[in-house]
Amino acid sequence: MFQLDDKFLADVGLADMPAEERKAFLQHIYDELELRVGTKLSDGMSDEQLEEFESIIERKDEVISAWLTANAPNYHNEESFSRIQQATGLDVNDPALRAEYTATKWLEVNRPDYRDVVASVLAELKKEIMDGKDKILASDQPAA
Repeated sequence: MFQLDDKFLADVGLADMPAEERKAFLQHIYDELELRVGTKLSDGMSDEQLEEFESIIERKDEVISAWLTANAPNYHNEESFSRIQQATGLDVNDPALRAEYTATKWLEVNRPDYRDVVASVLAELKKEIMDGKDKILASDQPAA
């Protein structure tokens, strides 16, 4: 798992980015990563798969419940559910936890390569940032 934080900024050569710029920049990177990963993951999916996943992401309880019943009826007992619960700190009965688990499990079933896709897209994005770090840092400087 990766973190978009000060270590990430250091890894891409932006450790000197002004503190007041960091949060907005990291949010921009997160949004861009999410968009690019989503685009790559949707390649080759049917309209039905895309609609189902979108409903899970939108936390439509009837879709989540139906999918869990069909694909992971004992999800409370799965190690991956426990890991997500520990990572999020959410109560085991929290609908947000159930939705997060379902989205992750759905990807494991429908796009088992999703972790590789995320890693690949992140590597591409990091390279773009490193290639443009001087320009990024220069844009943070006040005009003389």
